[in-house]
This record gives sequence, C-alpha cells and structure tokens, in this order.
Amino acid sequence: MTGEVDLKKLIQGMRPELNQGEYVYCLMDSKERAKELDPLCYFHEKEGVTVILPKEKADSLSLPYDTICAWITLTVHSSLEAVGLTAAVSNTLTEANISCNIVAAFHHDHIFTPVKDARRAMDTLHKLASAGSE
Repeated sequence: MTGEVDLKKLIQGMRPELNQGEYVYCLMDSKERAKELDPLCYFHEKEGVTVILPKEKADSLSLPYDTICAWITLTVHSSLEAVGLTAAVSNTLTEANISCNIVAAFHHDHIFTPVKDARRAMDTLHKLASAGSE
C-alpha cells in the first residue's frame, strides 16, 4: 500500500498517538550486540550502533543514556517520498521549544521527545493537525 505524499492531507490526518512507556537512546559497539537487545530500532553509524530501547530494559542491563523520551506515533501512513511532514512537525515543536528526534518507518513517522515535554508535544501536534484542516 502506497503512503500519502500530499502535505496538507498528511498534516490533517497525522493523529498523534502517545505510546506507553519511556524510551532511551543507547550506544552499542556492534550490530550483533544491538540485535541481542531486541531494540525498538537501531541504526549503524561508523562511530557505533545507536539503539532505542525501553528505559526499563536499559536500566536492567545498566546501559548508560542521557535523555528519557516519550514516543509519539503520527498514525497517518506517510510515503517515504513525502516532502515536508518532518519539517512541519519539527518546526512546530521548535516553536514550542520542544526537542524532538524523528524516526521514519515504512508506514509512520515516530517522534521521540523528552518525557517532561510529552503532553505539550501532543497538544502542539494536535494544534498543527487542526490548523491543517482549516
């Protein structure tokens, strides 16, 4: 199924959803070690492998991390070739002084923001979606 590419439709239909739990970014020294952790996702860079894990799992393994994040899913099925959704979301959150890290997957975009800002981020994203409907 092909994802949506029209920015107006994406913003109108993005319906942010706050997922349960707290998540952290940790650095691993190999893909093999990262895979063993069964992370939410991982990305291999030349400096190491970044994993996103439930905080509880990182804590149980004594893995270091800096920021505790909330995970918000934009439930609209966005195309990987869509232009502007990431920019619109990050600009809106920037204006609200909310840090965000965006991960694009096949069906949806996922926003990781500090836990302390999760409610404000949700409110801000809902306002963006409502404004896109006007």
